[in-house]
Amino acid sequence: MADKGKYYITTAIAYTSGKPHIGNTYEIILADAIARWKRKEGYDVFFQTGTDEHGQKIEDRARMAGKTPKEYVDATAGEVKRIWDLMNTSYDKFIRTTDADHERQVQKMFKKMYDKGDIYKGEYKGMYCKECESFYTESQIVEGKCPECGSEVTPASEEAYFFRMSKYTDKLIEYITGHPNFIQPESRKNEMMNNFLLPGLQDLCVSRTSFSWGIPVDFDPKHVVYVWLDALTNYITGIGYDADGEGSERFKKYWPADLHLIGKDIIRFHTIYWPIFLMSLDVPLPKQVFGHPWLLQAGGKMSKSKGNVLYADDLADIFGVDAVRYFCLHEMPFENDGVISWELMVERMNSELANTLGNLVNRTIAMSSKYFGGLVENKNIHDDAGIDADLAAQREALVGLVTEKMDKLRVADALTEIFNLFKRSNKYIDETEPWKLAKDPEAVDRLATVLYNLMDSILTGTTILESFMPETAEKIFAQIGTSAVAFDDLAKSGNYPSGTKVTDKPEILFARMKMEDITDKIAAIEATQKARIAALTGIKEEEPAEEKKEEAKEEAPAEEAAPIEHKEVCTYDDFAKCEFRVGEILECEAVKKSKKLLCSKVRIGPDEVVQICSGLRPQYGPEAMVGKKVMVIVNLAPRKMAGLESQGMILCAEGQDGKLSLMTPEDAGMPAGAEIC
Repeated sequence: MADKGKYYITTAIAYTSGKPHIGNTYEIILADAIARWKRKEGYDVFFQTGTDEHGQKIEDRARMAGKTPKEYVDATAGEVKRIWDLMNTSYDKFIRTTDADHERQVQKMFKKMYDKGDIYKGEYKGMYCKECESFYTESQIVEGKCPECGSEVTPASEEAYFFRMSKYTDKLIEYITGHPNFIQPESRKNEMMNNFLLPGLQDLCVSRTSFSWGIPVDFDPKHVVYVWLDALTNYITGIGYDADGEGSERFKKYWPADLHLIGKDIIRFHTIYWPIFLMSLDVPLPKQVFGHPWLLQAGGKMSKSKGNVLYADDLADIFGVDAVRYFCLHEMPFENDGVISWELMVERMNSELANTLGNLVNRTIAMSSKYFGGLVENKNIHDDAGIDADLAAQREALVGLVTEKMDKLRVADALTEIFNLFKRSNKYIDETEPWKLAKDPEAVDRLATVLYNLMDSILTGTTILESFMPETAEKIFAQIGTSAVAFDDLAKSGNYPSGTKVTDKPEILFARMKMEDITDKIAAIEATQKARIAALTGIKEEEPAEEKKEEAKEEAPAEEAAPIEHKEVCTYDDFAKCEFRVGEILECEAVKKSKKLLCSKVRIGPDEVVQICSGLRPQYGPEAMVGKKVMVIVNLAPRKMAGLESQGMILCAEGQDGKLSLMTPEDAGMPAGAEIC
């Protein structure tokens, strides 16, 4: 394989305020899939991640825990690394911002910027959000809260150093305009240009004096370097940057970074502050910054303070590491937020992993053992109907399709293409009916060819799947008796060595499960979270939520439905034209041109998502809609509503007072797309 050169990929470094939840962990899994794929393609990959360990919030948390800040971050950084390792991520460097070499370089960079005139001393007066470690002007505050995270802000006034952001604004605009792929997706670029750069940048506070847990400004020790200047520079200090110009060979080789993979909530820091810092240092800018969407728990964004958090180790304990990796990678669209829930995990476990992949491998191995003693040989006896050729064409096209998707960072789409081959292989079994061929002594070579074609497809698909689900791929290779195919050979058939013997005892890759199988484990996990929240806040739950609900039901007077005028009678045939399904709301936002409308993205099947506008805004907030299972009519003719196309209808009941109530399935585990009949 030809050497394709270097590829340097980084994640945002995890803030050491606590254990990372699955929304945080998604990023390292995504980065790992990209890094593994690039290595498979032939790139010399350097993959860096790590932890961000300074700031006022850390100092406060350590004090509350009765620890020094260093003791606190040592423990938390260890937990982050444990989760990253548990999820089988192949990073090359785990940097900590408390590393001595990083701290020294930050001091040198600060001094270099100061000597250049890009940093000056002044006084800050404004509003400060401790959660975001960010300052805001009065005009930026939204209803008295932080515009980024919604937390409380407090007035702050202190001596500080500032960076002259305005000095580089025009240069950055010119760079972004001339490098259209620098910020991805496109919507993030538009947001940065229109909301920040074009209106003009204010100078940025880059030091603090109101706390001490940070890197001291060596020429003015009462100041510590502001956390964002400290944290962002890890991308170059981690590979050996030296502000004195004596950078390491690794820095010279891998910089500029090919991809900074970050959450959409910190896109501003990485596409405005970070490039300007680099311009000040006369260091080339990274090639691309991708602001990925969030992985939401049904009901809204995960928050440790709310207690609505899922953790990777809990999920892996129930479903397995690769099932968690699959879910995180497959359920996250390129640009829109994804949703995770216990019910959806079970659905994907059964439909995709157990049925599509696990069943294919198990059936093929079992038939090879039953009919040929486990020996797989290519007898080259092909059909006349083109079934073999069709499977071969899809098998040979797969690597090109996945490469195209991965080049565009459409990782979920790449994974879908792999599973499309597995689905096609399952269909091939139904089309060729090996059990019938086995009854015909004259069809024995045809039967052998059919099983060989299946094994060849499994090998190709598994080789490509290895970047996304490495442990599963390793298990499949062991069972089918061979190893991964060289990347350059993936676009052709016949890679499975004819005459190979498969295992005598195929292992079940993914076991089917029901929600009731894991109910006790979920309850234990949720109880642990509630206890943790109670310990942090001192607030104990007065009584179980279900008891409160029942009590409320007893006290509330029964409401009678408002009398309604009957519509004209319709025939059963008229009614039968309506297609009712269970839909799952993945995203929801208020329609700007309407006071009543919400616009929802609704999953109505495994691979079907429609957009539906509904007049639910007076009753339901957008965040409350996300994750709900609802009753939907999906075959209505599309129509325009406030300039948006609505492709269906969400059904509700209406009380006498006009109050709306969504029609939802009694069984919360009912999958999206289930027919309502």
